[in-house]
Amino acid sequence: MPKYVIERELAGAGQLPADTLQAISQKSCSVLQGLGPQIQWVQSYVTDNKIYCIYIAPNKEMVLEHAAQGGFPANSVAEVRTMIDPTTAE
Repeated sequence: MPKYVIERELAGAGQLPADTLQAISQKSCSVLQGLGPQIQWVQSYVTDNKIYCIYIAPNKEMVLEHAAQGGFPANSVAEVRTMIDPTTAE
């Protein structure tokens, strides 16, 4: 199943309090439950003004549907083609 990186522009994301991040996470999980088991949220990275999310989904359209139903920005959705890490250099 394809993996996607979603870039969400959210001013001040890095300063959001824990309860706000929890509410965002709960909303995301609720939408995911409604969309079914084909789409999975792996994890997200919160930076100063963006959140980068990793999702597994059958296609980009489902990722965009999750964003639309949740009211989340999805400024960029890119399919992961391969992964590399320090062991790739060996």
